[in-house]
Amino acid sequence: MPADLHGDVLDDLGSRIVSGELAEGEVLTLAQLEAEYGASRTLVREAVRVLESMGMLASRRRVGITVQPRSRWDEFDAEVIQWTLRGPDRQQHLEALMELRVAVEPMAAGLAARRASAEQRVEIRRLAEVLDDLGRRGLGDTGPYLDADLAFHSLVLAASGNPLLAALERPVREVLAGRTRLGLHPSTPAPGTLEQHLRVAVDIAGGDAAAAEQHSREHLSGVWGEIAPER
Repeated sequence: MPADLHGDVLDDLGSRIVSGELAEGEVLTLAQLEAEYGASRTLVREAVRVLESMGMLASRRRVGITVQPRSRWDEFDAEVIQWTLRGPDRQQHLEALMELRVAVEPMAAGLAARRASAEQRVEIRRLAEVLDDLGRRGLGDTGPYLDADLAFHSLVLAASGNPLLAALERPVREVLAGRTRLGLHPSTPAPGTLEQHLRVAVDIAGGDAAAAEQHSREHLSGVWGEIAPER
């Protein structure tokens, strides 16, 4: 497959590793990859270097480039998430990402009710109202809805005041964006979704930590049920 850009080689090679086409323990060489992709050694080496930084490959002299077990991958890397959501384990990974969200976002909402700045409280409420308007107009599967949804959940995490929770923005953004890219987000959000966004926003604005956590958990549990209806 000819490739002229570093991104082309990186994307294809990463996808092949995630899908299992290049299995754990398989050994590659730069020369082999150069020939396969029709790319320069510089481009191939740079793609390999990026995948090494994600824990997906490891290079050793006189051994070659070895595909690493998934336990060593950076599971929070945006590209790893994207490749997985395009691969055969998509459903399993969507469920795993939702389990993470259910575990951490309600706590973030509760903390945001205590710690958010006045500006953050106003913006969270505004974004919830934007989502409500777009969703009621049947635009839940559009770019503007996705943008507002990403901004809402990212801001709740940031407003928690906990940098470790805020760092989970990447996987949260990817599961939201991934559902839309894969056509899994309904044009009209499931019953209760819009109302729960608004309740969480009102709770955060009013400083009610217990209610914010409860309504966030109810909202995310509903979404979790949409993704894994047999759980």
